[in-house]
Amino acid sequence: MNLATCQTQQERLEILEKITPAFKERAAEHDRAGTFPHENFKALREANYPGLTVPKKYGGQGISLSEMLELQETIAKADGSTALSIGWHMGLAMQIGENETWDEKTYAAVARDIVENGALLNGAASEPATGSPTRGGRPETTATKTKNGWIISGRKTFTTLAPTLDYFIVSAGIEGRDEVGNFLVHRSLPGVSIDHTWDALGMRASGSDDLVLENVELKDADYVQALTPQKEAAGWLLHIPACYLGIAEAALDYSANYANHYSPNSIEGTIADLPNIKQKIGEAELMRQRSRHFLYSVAGKWDRGDQETRQQMKTELGAAKHVVVNDAVDIVDLAMRVAGAKSLQPDTPLGRYYRDVRAGLHNPPMDDMTIMQLAGDAFGRNE
Repeated sequence: MNLATCQTQQERLEILEKITPAFKERAAEHDRAGTFPHENFKALREANYPGLTVPKKYGGQGISLSEMLELQETIAKADGSTALSIGWHMGLAMQIGENETWDEKTYAAVARDIVENGALLNGAASEPATGSPTRGGRPETTATKTKNGWIISGRKTFTTLAPTLDYFIVSAGIEGRDEVGNFLVHRSLPGVSIDHTWDALGMRASGSDDLVLENVELKDADYVQALTPQKEAAGWLLHIPACYLGIAEAALDYSANYANHYSPNSIEGTIADLPNIKQKIGEAELMRQRSRHFLYSVAGKWDRGDQETRQQMKTELGAAKHVVVNDAVDIVDLAMRVAGAKSLQPDTPLGRYYRDVRAGLHNPPMDDMTIMQLAGDAFGRNE
């Protein structure tokens, strides 16, 4: 099954739908053990999934943001941890390639590795002292200029995909300057190690371990981007709400199926006939439809927009994430209410969905920042 040879979006979706049932079967086991699903990423690599968002001129398929979200949503229905993890790679490969933020030779080499070998990349920005990188704290990870390049040292937390990443995009403060930049670090370099610290309530199989850098020597070309306080609009981050929407849809499908088949002896028929159950399922379905329309409407606008239009979409992108993730949390809650005490038992996936979906509240952009931006937009229209 080769996604790279497909001619249409529908063909790619159909192939992915054949791959992901195995993810669903393994999800509970990896969640309980807190282990990383290497098998899932082997399957995605073999299908050439990592290269789909690489622009065509670099050998990838250059799929649209909307298609990427649909594919990510499909993976998330099977396993939220896998979807969130691979989503970071897919989005960054798209964003860097489209915006040409790196030196072309550097990106071309990484893109070739992605397309030909299934190499994976992700950012490493979070640190205990700075909190979320979206808050603007200066990294304690430090890069020092040398005669031949750079020396970088530090520790990064929440490095999702760490057990299988090939490339880390590491943010670091430049020694002796106010400047902060991104550095490309290959996992094979001496001084690079992973500290397996990830043991969280949700997204337990995402491999979001600590990246440890001890006097890692880099080339001049590995300094790939100077970071500025002015944040660019980032459509690729919609992979986050797409993931949590997929989890919510899995929860809703489970509860609706449960209601269709559960028939206690206190009633005739199944609980799906009860008005209170219909109310909960209907409310959840309303939120599902609302969220999908909002998410894909914003993604479609991004796909159609020029650079100027896209840079004016920051608030819309944040609003889409806010609405979809909070709706997803509520959908899972309603699904659990439909199943009742059964939802708390380990032989159902609802407990995992409940824990996984809440992680979205802590992915960027944060709700409070989005609400402040929305308020600013409203005030700005009425000055």
